Amino acid sequence: MNEIIIATKNRGKAKEYNQLFNEYGITVKSLLDLSEEIPDVEETGDTFKENARLKAEQISRLLEIPVLADDSGLVIDALDGRPGVYSARYAGEPTDDKKNYEKVLNELTEVPSQSRTARFVCVLALAIPQGETVFKEGFCEGIIAESPVGGNGFGYDPIFIPEGFEKTMAQLEDEEKNKISHRYHALMKMKTWLNVKLGKGESNE
Repeated sequence: MNEIIIATKNRGKAKEYNQLFNEYGITVKSLLDLSEEIPDVEETGDTFKENARLKAEQISRLLEIPVLADDSGLVIDALDGRPGVYSARYAGEPTDDKKNYEKVLNELTEVPSQSRTARFVCVLALAIPQGETVFKEGFCEGIIAESPVGGNGFGYDPIFIPEGFEKTMAQLEDEEKNKISHRYHALMKMKTWLNVKLGKGESNE
């Protein structure tokens, strides 16, 4: 595996993955780096895992090289798991972060703080031609705040207070956030798998 495509057009996300794979001598490219236009993959799955699989496998078949895709979102216990796989478009199209979290806060109006438990979930899918797709999952536990606070981050960060903190994800510095995020935990599991696959260590899973 000398080259891998990250199924994203988000440069920040591609940079994170580049840092992970760089130590293995694997060249990382995002969809923005390709000369050909890759059609959007319709996310029709009912779970994060299904959507991550759809993106990774369809693009891998098209390009005939390994492709890493992720699907992530916010799961709120008091809302029976919503917004879940619909996190990005919870308030409808076009996607709007502010409208999304305002809808969540409105639905939680009568819910007391101790019952506002939630978690960010990230599922990574690594599709390898002529091989089995590898999945790794990461979580960040927390609670939903009463109102949005903070100007960093994106998505639901302004209303999500991570476990062990008294401020929202949007109040954390990038370095601090990256050490506790759901994507970080999923990436560390993928790193463990890569160490074993490439003979650089033993799995602790």
